[in-house]
Amino acid sequence: MRILFAVAAAIFILVVLVICVYLLATAIPTIAEIGFVDFLFGTTWVPSAGYYGVGTLIVGTACATAGALVIGVPIGLLVAVFMAFYCPRPVYRVMKPLTNILAGIPSIVYGYFGLKVLVPLIQDMFHAKSGTCLLTTAIVLGIMILPTIISITENALRAVPKSYYEGTIALGATKERAIFRTIFPAAKSGTVTSIILGLGRAFGETAAVVFICGNSPAIPDSLLDPIRTLSSNIALEMGYATGLHREALIACAVVLFVFILIITLLVMLLRRKEK
Repeated sequence: MRILFAVAAAIFILVVLVICVYLLATAIPTIAEIGFVDFLFGTTWVPSAGYYGVGTLIVGTACATAGALVIGVPIGLLVAVFMAFYCPRPVYRVMKPLTNILAGIPSIVYGYFGLKVLVPLIQDMFHAKSGTCLLTTAIVLGIMILPTIISITENALRAVPKSYYEGTIALGATKERAIFRTIFPAAKSGTVTSIILGLGRAFGETAAVVFICGNSPAIPDSLLDPIRTLSSNIALEMGYATGLHREALIACAVVLFVFILIITLLVMLLRRKEK
C-alpha cells in the first residue's frame, strides 16, 4: 500500500514538473527573442505587426484585481463578522449554504450575469460608450472572491479562544470594540490568508472576464475604459495563434504562473506563521 501512495505522489510531482519545464522551456527563449524589457514593459500588443508588449495586459490585470479587492474585501470581512458574532441561528442556516453555493457557481455564469445585467446597467447609469469596462470587471470579480474571504475569515474568527472576547468584555469594552480590537488581531493570519487567496482567484480568472472586460489591450484612463487581462488575452488568441505569437501567449501564461506562485508562497508563509 505504501508503494501505491508513493507512486501516486510521484505521478503528481512529475505532472507538475512537466508543466513547469514546458512553460519555462518555451517562454524563456521567446522572452529573450522579444526582449525582456520590451515584453514585460512594452505597451503595444499587436502580434500581426510583431509587437508583443504585455505591459498593458499586466496593468489591466492589476487594475481589475485591485478593484475586486476594494469591493470584495470590506464586504467579505463585514459579512464574516456578522456570521460569526451577530447572525441568528435560523439566518445562519440560510447564509452558510448560500455562501457555499456562491463559491460553486461556474465562472462563466458570473460572466453571463455581468454581461446581461451589469453591462447595460453601468452603460445607462454612467452614459458610457460601453458597459464592458474595468468597473464591470471589478464588480464581478469582487462578487466572485466573496465566498473565499467570508468562509476563511469566519473560520479564523471562530478559532480565536472565547477567553479573548470574554476578557475584553470584562474590562468594559463594547462588543464591537472587543471584536475589532481583540478578535481581529488574533485572527490576523487567517484574515490575510483569505484576502490573498481572493487576490489569487481574481488575478487568474478567465471565463468571466472575457465576457465583460472589453478586451482592449490598452492602459485604462478611467473605470469606464475597457481593459484586457493576461488570462483573457491567452483565451482569446490561443485558438488561432501560431509561431512566435503562440509562444508569446505561453510566455503570458508564465507571467501569470509566477504571480500565482508568489501568492501561494505568501499563503504558505502566513499559515506557517499561524501554526
